[in-house]
Amino acid sequence: MAEQLPEPGRDVVVVTGAGGMGVAIARRLGSGRTLFLADASRGQLDRAVDALRDEGHAVRGVLTDVSDRKSVDKLAEEAAGEGRVAAVVHTAGVSAVLGSAKTILEVNLLGTAHVIDAFESVAAPGTAMVCVSSMAGHVASLSRADEAALATAPVEELLGIGGVAAVADSPTMAYVVSKRANHLRVEAAALAWSRRGARINSVSPGVIATAMSKAEAEGPSGARMLSMLEASGAGRSGTPAEIADAVAFLTGPEARYITGTDLLVDGGQAAWLRRHRPA
Repeated sequence: MAEQLPEPGRDVVVVTGAGGMGVAIARRLGSGRTLFLADASRGQLDRAVDALRDEGHAVRGVLTDVSDRKSVDKLAEEAAGEGRVAAVVHTAGVSAVLGSAKTILEVNLLGTAHVIDAFESVAAPGTAMVCVSSMAGHVASLSRADEAALATAPVEELLGIGGVAAVADSPTMAYVVSKRANHLRVEAAALAWSRRGARINSVSPGVIATAMSKAEAEGPSGARMLSMLEASGAGRSGTPAEIADAVAFLTGPEARYITGTDLLVDGGQAAWLRRHRPA
């Protein structure tokens, strides 16, 4: 199919992360809009862009390293130059089985802070952002002081916060802390976004059927993850389309009075961990 060219002045949707959730969200939000799809992997990005173009979407792929603020600023500038930024959905991230603690903190923690800050500067009335976090963030155990610092400290100070430094070389702890930090950064950013007439929220998926969760299931914690699905009553993984539905709600007109909060989409897994997990 011939490439569908963006139309000047058409609303823009930006999705970071060209994995299963990112592509599902791009499909859900992209019709009739100009899509900017960003990823750090050229191969994955090109495959996703080709697939979306074949389906009729006007999509532009932008190679972006979210851990690099200059790279994110470039993405925000290009998107805003194409039209009104209607929605920004940040799905780019690294799981505990696919990266070191250092990489996870740089991408999941610093990267999310970069995207929130960069797109705040181009947000316009009606812009809605959603950061895809994780239900893991709901089971983090951090001090009040650490949570306050994670919410509002300058990005260059985040890695020095006690609760962050304490993860040491543990990818699992880095993942949990980084995902809790996502909730906190979104909550703290809501005021600045509101002053621009815009909104920002997060979504916390549970176990979702993606390549990343497949790698998790095959890793050291896979058996525990699968048993949790059964014990919590979910009985299955979620689907990328279910996350896309939640994101569509949060970026749509039905959610115009919702900002600065997190939506769990986990089949009840966090609720089970809090109230029913055996001591």
